[in-house]
Amino acid sequence: MLPSELPRENSTFSSFFPHASLTLAPTTPMATPQLFSSFKYYDSLTLVAISLCTAVVCEAISWLLIYRTNSYKSLRSSIDKASKKLETMKTESSAKIAKKSKTKKMDRVETSLKESSRDLSLFKFKSGAVVALVLFVVFGLLNSLFEGKVVAKLPFAPFRIVMKMSHRGLNGDDPTDCSMAFLYFLCSISIRTNLQKFLGFSPPRGASAGLFPMPDPKTN
Repeated sequence: MLPSELPRENSTFSSFFPHASLTLAPTTPMATPQLFSSFKYYDSLTLVAISLCTAVVCEAISWLLIYRTNSYKSLRSSIDKASKKLETMKTESSAKIAKKSKTKKMDRVETSLKESSRDLSLFKFKSGAVVALVLFVVFGLLNSLFEGKVVAKLPFAPFRIVMKMSHRGLNGDDPTDCSMAFLYFLCSISIRTNLQKFLGFSPPRGASAGLFPMPDPKTN
């Protein structure tokens, strides 16, 4: 029907029904976002989904800068070999009386393992700045979206120290209210750790010393 014919049809309708009025309902947008936003666990699931996406992005950055390089692969291989060799030597020394030569050899392997672990930590440090920047931006975005909102309910009242973080930025005195910062912290730790294990990017067994290893008591 052409637009020029619409007034003619409206006048015909009014002539048949003088006391009635024809009003066209305005078009409304899709109600799907409103349906999801009224869901009980919408905020919690949104936060978990954002944490998962952030963990994937961070691991992708780490893969581009670190995990695919030959230097990282060689360091990881040397750490794995040294840790296995050290475990074998400790097992043999516990079964027999340890000699001085064997003890010195174990000390050399331990020193080499600590140095390789420190080099690996320094090598991974360059991607840490980029990952920290991504996490800072995401946290600022989430803080603006969920400021002052209760995103979850804790099953119990936490300790006062934990409550300072779980109730951060929330109004009210309900100790079971959970803030965005606390839920995002838990999701980030659990999701990224399990994602690293799933992708095979978790640190080697012998690389737990980090940048600042504990001093060796034998040297004191």
